[in-house]
Amino acid sequence: MTTATVSPNITHNEIKQLVIERLRRIPTGKKISIGSDGDYTSEELIKFIENNDKVGDKVIEMQLEYLRSLKDFLDQD
Repeated sequence: MTTATVSPNITHNEIKQLVIERLRRIPTGKKISIGSDGDYTSEELIKFIENNDKVGDKVIEMQLEYLRSLKDFLDQD
């Protein structure tokens, strides 16, 4: 499970579903680099998330960081 701090009203399963839905929007066959872990298709990353794999946890953490950064950017005056 990811170590990210999120609202206590949001469950880990809801976060997983959000990330999976975001990954489903990536065109089929496109690969995403996960640092030194390698390059994966969105389908592979979804399987890692569903299986609670360490790569899946890393993807969840990366997506949460991205969304937080986006929110911070949009909150700027």
